[in-house]
Amino acid sequence: MSSDAQSGWTNLFGRGAPLGWRLRLAVFVLLVAAAATVWVTNSLLTNRFTESTRNRAELRLALYSGNLLSELRRNAIVPQLLARDPTLISALQSADFSLSTQRLLSFVEEIGAASLMLLDRDGRVVAATDRNRLGESHRSDPYFVNAVRSNATIFSEIARETGSYGFLYSRRIEAGSEILGVIVVEVDLRKFENAWAGISDAVMVTDSTGTIILSTEPQWRGLNETEALLRQHPQGAIQRAIRATTDWTALPPDAYVAGEAVMRMETRIPFRGWKMTSFTTYSSIREKVNSVLALEIMGFAILLALTFYALSRRATFRMALFQRESAELRALNARLQREIAERERVEKTLEVAEQTLAQSSKLAALGEMSAAVSHELNQPLAAMKTYLAGARLLLRRNRPEEALASFGRIDGLIERMGAITRQLKSYARKGADAFSPVNLGEALASSLSMMEPQLRQRQVKITQILPEEPVIVMGDRMRIEQVMVNLLRNALDATKSVAEPEVEIILAAGETAVLAVRDNGHGIEDIENLFEPFYTTKRPGDGVGLGLAISSGIVNDHGGRLTARNGQNGGAVFEMQLPILGHDGLEAAE
Repeated sequence: MSSDAQSGWTNLFGRGAPLGWRLRLAVFVLLVAAAATVWVTNSLLTNRFTESTRNRAELRLALYSGNLLSELRRNAIVPQLLARDPTLISALQSADFSLSTQRLLSFVEEIGAASLMLLDRDGRVVAATDRNRLGESHRSDPYFVNAVRSNATIFSEIARETGSYGFLYSRRIEAGSEILGVIVVEVDLRKFENAWAGISDAVMVTDSTGTIILSTEPQWRGLNETEALLRQHPQGAIQRAIRATTDWTALPPDAYVAGEAVMRMETRIPFRGWKMTSFTTYSSIREKVNSVLALEIMGFAILLALTFYALSRRATFRMALFQRESAELRALNARLQREIAERERVEKTLEVAEQTLAQSSKLAALGEMSAAVSHELNQPLAAMKTYLAGARLLLRRNRPEEALASFGRIDGLIERMGAITRQLKSYARKGADAFSPVNLGEALASSLSMMEPQLRQRQVKITQILPEEPVIVMGDRMRIEQVMVNLLRNALDATKSVAEPEVEIILAAGETAVLAVRDNGHGIEDIENLFEPFYTTKRPGDGVGLGLAISSGIVNDHGGRLTARNGQNGGAVFEMQLPILGHDGLEAAE
């Protein structure tokens, strides 16, 4: 047997004991959790469904009692209305009842009563919706006697031989002081019994004496509640609950014993002391709870089965896993050795590349510096060439004093060229030269003087808008003039293709000192890359793209900002903003 296979079997069976007690502990915890969950669920759902069933029973009881009371009150008005009917009064007076029955039939369909009867003064039925009752005598019946004696509507409960009850409203009919007869309205309450029979509750209505007058169980009518519950109960939804009623007083109202207890609900009907009682079984509650518990037990059983299945598969997978891991480790070791050799080769290549890159960086910096020196010295050299030509002409005309003035200007340009070379040496590193107060108006005049030959040659119209008070900033005057010269040269280059070139220079002082140079050229196409080194839109030989980059760096060193935008009427606008020097010698806050 190989060492890898032996190691796999050792790991599998060597750890068998810990896995065994852990497995037993996990199964025990799962069973305890299942039992606790089932117990808690049974308790919570039983209480919840019991409360829900009680609420529904209370709602049904309130609905039934409300419907019953509404029916009684609605029919109580009918005798009063019929006692004033002119047709019925005329029939009693004339003893002509040929149309009275038809009249009552038209009323009974409209009011929904069980039946209507018209009695004459002797208690004989002279008109009725039930034609079989014509000619009957009710002279001794209480609803006739009480109605004749009273001036109000009389309500009567009449027990019939069939075991049911009749509910009658009666009122006497009179003309002047003469009693002509009695109108009797029978209320149809049997329809409520039929409706209640379609539910799983048993419902009974008792009068003020405790006698059951309405019930879903016919055998209960005419008895009190105790007598009714001792009788044989009908088959139906509450059959098991009826068996427990023999021990009714020993059980609490909401008890549940083997599914045979009932929930008793009672409410008062605000009519002659009536009460309504309902009995609801707990069978539906138990069925709902048991269905949920069955689902929970099934879920735990499935979970336990899956757990055993996963554990049985685990031992099989572990051996294959150990063998695969051994093969992967061997392959990984070989791959690591190859990577180590590759990295050693790459490191040697990187050393050579770093040396080459360092040399390239030095050459790039040298080229950038050379291009910057060439760009910045072009302006003074062009001016010196112009002044030398003018001095030569002045000497030929025997005007040495004016020629000496030109030589003085050339000397100033030579000094400026030296300052430019010193500044360009510090282009890659931010210098920290000492600043002094600089009058921007004087610096602008000096820059325009330096650019005078190019302006005169190009015939550019220069417009200056300067404030009356001097604008003073802290900075290096030579570097600020360098920025102004670069801005003026850009304006001249931008107006080369314009027939009437114009350059407008605005110097203003507010929170900051602002110098704006506007031209009437074609504007700026790519503003985002405008201040990048070596970016230029000029033709080859006209510029290398360092002027604005150097100018932006100078303005930033002075704590200001150099911006560019296209003018509303065409052309480009460059603005140089510098912190202004206050009267107390301190720079104004930005």
